Amino acid sequence: MAAAGLKSYILNNNIKSVLLLAGFPVLLILLVYALELIAMGAGMMPGSGQGVASDLALAFQMLAGGIPLAFAVAGIWFVIAYFGQSAIINGLTGAHGVSRAEAPEIYNLLENLAISRGLRTPTLHLIEDMSLNAYATGLHEGQYSVTLTRGIIERLDKDELEAVIGHELTHIINKDVRLMVICAVFAGIISLVGQVIFRIIQFGGVGGGRSRDRDSKGSGGILIVIGLIAIAVAYVLAIVLRFAISRQAEYLADAGSVELTKNPDAMIRALQKISADPFVDAPEQLRGMFIEDPSQSIMATHPSIEKRIDALVRYAGGRVEPLPAPAPTPAYEPVAVLEPEPRPVRRGPWSKPGPWG
Repeated sequence: MAAAGLKSYILNNNIKSVLLLAGFPVLLILLVYALELIAMGAGMMPGSGQGVASDLALAFQMLAGGIPLAFAVAGIWFVIAYFGQSAIINGLTGAHGVSRAEAPEIYNLLENLAISRGLRTPTLHLIEDMSLNAYATGLHEGQYSVTLTRGIIERLDKDELEAVIGHELTHIINKDVRLMVICAVFAGIISLVGQVIFRIIQFGGVGGGRSRDRDSKGSGGILIVIGLIAIAVAYVLAIVLRFAISRQAEYLADAGSVELTKNPDAMIRALQKISADPFVDAPEQLRGMFIEDPSQSIMATHPSIEKRIDALVRYAGGRVEPLPAPAPTPAYEPVAVLEPEPRPVRRGPWSKPGPWG
């Protein structure tokens, strides 16, 4: 459904959030089915061994017990994510809270922009990293927070930093942040489970004497291959869910920042500076939440910085100006070293003068 207008766009995001929530237990069920097939192929499941078709049917019948388990796991994880998502994400990125007394100027920028939109001021967090990046997180008002890196605070001018904060607040206003959190937390756990299963198989966690008997007939190996394919499908779908965030969200957040600050040039300069050093040491599942994801690939969550700047020039009246070159390092000038004056030779009363004096 193409979003037309802000209200339609927010509704579109709400629908995506519901679909993502519904897709999480479905992927868990697929993983349970894959595990059953692998266990059968390895000869670890009682009642199996009647051929590929029979074992596939038996594994499907056993899902009657696996589906409630999958929904129970999804429900437990939803509760954990709902109440602890900020702590989980901040723990993975290394962010920590910052008080108003510690950063009064940044809090003033954040508060003024939030008040201008009737939004309760989000909390402020800091990542002790000299890269330039930022993100917002939270599922509802009272949970929202804006996180900045140390580098973006120290290397951006005041109006540029205000533009970045306006960008993150727009994600909160447009409900993008909720979709980002769901993608990061739920799709991330699917990816983690899939990777754990592959590691177990890779390092010999599946196998045994009985599996070799089945492999001699070929059916055991076929079941294991089918199970691995199912896990791969779940893993790929988890990646697709993670990239379900529309690239349009970044364009709209840039535009929202301009609407808040009335300064498209500051947003452009901020993007130019961010593009020089955006990398933050954070899990791949979380990078889609940042203002810039340096891993530009076919499935990148962000449009390129060049395209975002071009949109600001074409639709917001911004101007692109070359950033001032960093101050040159002063030329080295050798410092004159004065020769020390000769120290007088002191002689004790017991010394006898030699031929040198």
